[in-house]
Amino acid sequence: MSDDLEVSALAINVTIPETLRWTDTRRGEEFTLTTLNVRLLPDGHLAVKAYGRPVAGGRGAYVSFPVPDEPALAALVSEAAGRAAGLWAAHRGLG
Repeated sequence: MSDDLEVSALAINVTIPETLRWTDTRRGEEFTLTTLNVRLLPDGHLAVKAYGRPVAGGRGAYVSFPVPDEPALAALVSEAAGRAAGLWAAHRGLG
């Protein structure tokens, strides 16, 4: 495999367990955050944003929210990244 092969994105979506969900407000609308989008940066670090649904219902806008600095959320991100790495390593090629 060539080291000069450019991979432009490595990202996973992780469902936030109900016990770890929180609400935040954007543009005057309250959202319940249900999903994390975790990206692997070129330097090997992780970046994470949260997405969710309006508390009032409906689709709402697709906007990102910062993830609180909570140990349980950091552990979820780390565990999910490790799980994704294992799944990628075990891929069986195109089906």
